[in-house]
Amino acid sequence: MARPREFDEEAVLDAAVECFWARGYEATSVRDLIEKTGLTGASLYNAFGDKRSLYQTALGHYVDQSVADRIRRCEGLAPRQAIGEFFAEIVERSLRDRERKGCMLVNAALDVTPHDPGFQRIVAEVLIQIEAFFRRCVEAGQVDGTIARSHAPEQLARHLLGVLLGVRVLARVRPERALLEGVVGSAFALLDTGDRRR
Repeated sequence: MARPREFDEEAVLDAAVECFWARGYEATSVRDLIEKTGLTGASLYNAFGDKRSLYQTALGHYVDQSVADRIRRCEGLAPRQAIGEFFAEIVERSLRDRERKGCMLVNAALDVTPHDPGFQRIVAEVLIQIEAFFRRCVEAGQVDGTIARSHAPEQLARHLLGVLLGVRVLARVRPERALLEGVVGSAFALLDTGDRRR
């Protein structure tokens, strides 16, 4: 029978996320993780395995707490509003990011996945889920008339995914409201029906 954990796993994962998110995978040492989480090296290894395994668990925790949570909340809204709220939250989150850490998922895509096929699959799967959310919204919006039918749902969903990634990368270098809202606004012009444009 497995012994119960003698620490708060969620708090440890929150601390690991902060560490990896601030420094990146390569620059984060096991010593950094020990200091941030308050666990011994042995406890970290026993609970999560090696550094790569802990990073994978921390990234999954981050995705569930941010990306997946945002999708869950937005899916309860009307389709066009869901996309608008999703991006409004992304812009605000980017502007509040004083340390310019960006999005941990996007950081993983740029820093880790080029050298690690396993993480490439993990990140790709999350991006597919985001694209699927956009596609569901577009399809529903085209049915209820709040999103233009001038482009196929899969085209618009992929475009929105590209805009999302672009905004998150831009915000690390130029966290300017006018810039980020301008990029998002141009994408939304593709969604607007003739009535909305008028």
